Amino acid sequence: MVANMQLFKALSPVSVLSFDLDDTLYDNKPVIDAAEQAMLSALAQQAPASKATDSAFWWQQRLKLASIEPEIRHDIGRWRLLGIEAGLLELGLARPEARRVAEHGYAAFLDARTRITLSPEVTQLLSALAKQYRLIAITNGNACINKMGIGELFAFSLQAGPDGRMKPYADLFMTAAARLQVKPAQILHIGDSHRADVMGALNAGCQAAWLDHYQGAITVLPHIRLTDVSQLSALL
Repeated sequence: MVANMQLFKALSPVSVLSFDLDDTLYDNKPVIDAAEQAMLSALAQQAPASKATDSAFWWQQRLKLASIEPEIRHDIGRWRLLGIEAGLLELGLARPEARRVAEHGYAAFLDARTRITLSPEVTQLLSALAKQYRLIAITNGNACINKMGIGELFAFSLQAGPDGRMKPYADLFMTAAARLQVKPAQILHIGDSHRADVMGALNAGCQAAWLDHYQGAITVLPHIRLTDVSQLSALL
């Protein structure tokens, strides 16, 4: 094993590598920051009443929606869109106008949110792994592997909301196993969130590799703990 990769449980044979996207293949914070700013700018252009708002205002709108309809959290795109609409209604826009402006603001967010550039090292690693394993993406977010330029390396990408409840629910993992016609245990899922990725994969009977950026406490053991995604080269 590569230095700093910790093996907690023996791996059984793996034929599929499943990747979380945000904060696993790239740093997602600057992406979201840019997308939030794009959304605010688009809303300000269309609805001057929104110029005094900030990201915290729109987050509060989403929290209010989730308190009424908790299941909406499983589809973060729809959750954000409806949160924008709710905020615009609160600012005094009529519903038809609020819906139109919300769609404009969300489109600006999504456009910036899916502008992600992977490092050459990560792309090279994925290319090498794709020669030996089938690759899939399982994400709670709305990043797009095709817009990242890695779509041809992956069999498919599953997204919480359209494809099932978000991790750590087992839905997306079970859907992936069924689509690939493999047993869940043949899938090794790699992700940065202990709760969503490790517990989600284990809940579904998959194997789990935790990309632990912050040397966090372990409550449920993954099969592998990584400190850098490059350590996956040990699987080659």
